[in-house]
Amino acid sequence: MDDTLTTKRLVGLRKLTRSITEHVRSQLKEYLTTLAPLLRQRAVLGEYVKSDVKESVKGGEAAFKEMQALYAKVAAVKPFSLSELRSPVETQGSSLEFHAVEYVHAAKTETDTKSITVVSPLKWSLSYAGFGPKRLRELLADRNRSGAELETAVQHCLMLHTVLTRQPAVVKLLEALRFTMTIDKAEGLGELPIVIVSSVIPTLRPADDLIIESTEISGTDSFEEVVSVGEIANLRDPFRAKLVELAKAAGEAMS
Repeated sequence: MDDTLTTKRLVGLRKLTRSITEHVRSQLKEYLTTLAPLLRQRAVLGEYVKSDVKESVKGGEAAFKEMQALYAKVAAVKPFSLSELRSPVETQGSSLEFHAVEYVHAAKTETDTKSITVVSPLKWSLSYAGFGPKRLRELLADRNRSGAELETAVQHCLMLHTVLTRQPAVVKLLEALRFTMTIDKAEGLGELPIVIVSSVIPTLRPADDLIIESTEISGTDSFEEVVSVGEIANLRDPFRAKLVELAKAAGEAMS
């Protein structure tokens, strides 16, 4: 939270944030497209994923057992209450999508309290296309859904988690490209692991009175965090830092 921002300053930061977000999103989309073959379900689970082509993968059995155990832990209980996971698992494609993370914040002033949906523009939930957190919540809320629909969505979420767990090089590569990948939980989805990709560029949420003022002007109950300009200048370059460390260890004088 930042208590020093003004409305005028916020407008300028919002424009900057949108420019930066557009650039960073474009980069992330390119990187994920390039990495997509490594994130196919069959690249890790092999024959445990249904296909007309037999594709045996080293470690596939262990990966499936890991996914099966996680499924029993998070999917067999509320809010999902699904039956046991069996192989082969059916997939509906391996294309990826990512959406900005949102959370609810209770903004408070001396005279008012307002529930605000806050968007983190440089932090995204990553999923196989059509099976993100929003879709899962929609399925849980739909009394007319089929059990198979919910089962498929949960399976795709757990498949991505398993694939990334088994592909640590992908995580390291994204870190080298200035993106971090973590596992988190989402409101209303129990213990289901959600993959989160974040830019190293920090964002901040202003003071509550400014948030409420902004939402009243816009006529909505949503607010987008803005980039923290002061922290951008202090972003660390891991590659340079490692080179300096090696040079100093070799007795070289470094500024």
